[in-house]
Amino acid sequence: MSQSFEQLDRPDTARSFVKQYRMGVGDADPQGQVRLDAIARLLQDVALDMIHESGFLDEDPFWIVRRNVIDVIRPLTWPGEVKVERWCAATSSRWVSMRQRLTGIPTASPFNPGYRQPGLVETESFCINVTRRGLPARISDATLDAWSTGITETRLRWRPVNPPAPAHDSEFTESRPFALRATDFDFFEHMNNVAYWPPIERALRQHPAITAHPHRAVIEYLKPVRYRASLDTRWVANDNGFTVWFLADGVVTTTATVRRL
Repeated sequence: MSQSFEQLDRPDTARSFVKQYRMGVGDADPQGQVRLDAIARLLQDVALDMIHESGFLDEDPFWIVRRNVIDVIRPLTWPGEVKVERWCAATSSRWVSMRQRLTGIPTASPFNPGYRQPGLVETESFCINVTRRGLPARISDATLDAWSTGITETRLRWRPVNPPAPAHDSEFTESRPFALRATDFDFFEHMNNVAYWPPIERALRQHPAITAHPHRAVIEYLKPVRYRASLDTRWVANDNGFTVWFLADGVVTTTATVRRL
């Protein structure tokens, strides 16, 4: 399972970006709870909206996500809206840690007429500034100055949270192929971050005790997956959660863990 990872609260002096979104019927599972892939898509959308609306599009337009941590404290539900508050938690010269707080606003509807608590999801994203070719690049002074207010960690380092894959196939509890689709690939010609979540959601259907409680999902994108790659998944599961490794042509590209908090 994933190692300890603490998500810090927003400092009073931190600059934040706030945006509200309406959840769609395609974002929810049969129980009306917003799925993890929809949350990952929200994190992607709010990041792009912040870049466009904060005045730094010319300075630092290109970013890639190395890790998303998603803590579902209370599930978001459909129908409803979600308020996303985003702020910078830690910086370095080429990457930052961005915190996002998602607060659900249930909407009265005949589709889901019962009382629903407002959802709460706490997330953190490790984001790398890159060139148009995808190479790491220094973050501009203007961007760092604008988003560093209230930050004490200015030498952020990458440290994996998820465990490495077991050395022997016998240690996995299951292996499954993952059929890639043309729609899984984005403008940057690699598998989009959101496209990894369907097999994780399928596994959660088989482990309902996890989502019945507050739970944490951690996904780490280690290498891009290109079109026409052959993708497989390897699994280790226990009563508290599971870990999955995505392998493209035999090489681990992405890891994910989901466990109860």
